[in-house]
Amino acid sequence: MNTDPIADFLTRIRNASAANHRVVEIPASNLKREMTKILFDQGYILSYKFEENKTQGVIKIALKYDTLTKESVIRDIQRISKPGLRKYASSSEVPRILNGLGIAIISTSRGVMTGKQAQQHNVGGEVLCYVY
Repeated sequence: MNTDPIADFLTRIRNASAANHRVVEIPASNLKREMTKILFDQGYILSYKFEENKTQGVIKIALKYDTLTKESVIRDIQRISKPGLRKYASSSEVPRILNGLGIAIISTSRGVMTGKQAQQHNVGGEVLCYVY
């Protein structure tokens, strides 16, 4: 049993990119699927695949690396809101990551979205993580 599945998701991606793995497998959930789609849309991962099995399902993520330096595109990925201390932001307080070079993933009443999308829709929510 995992007490913080989002932190486990982020840690698996962080560890796989640090070890220069091409693919990482993560147990699936609806929130993790939405976060994976955001990472793909923002260009932080190469591709993803949702595989269903009898119990939970698996997300296979192909990590993206720079062609010249062979370094991971994801420099850092941090969990912000934790089970013991939740962090919320209104639409006007959504943080900017590295002056707009990174993204904040936010869980809102309209679904999971980036910080910029939350500001455009004028909604706030729980700040899940920062990616840059």
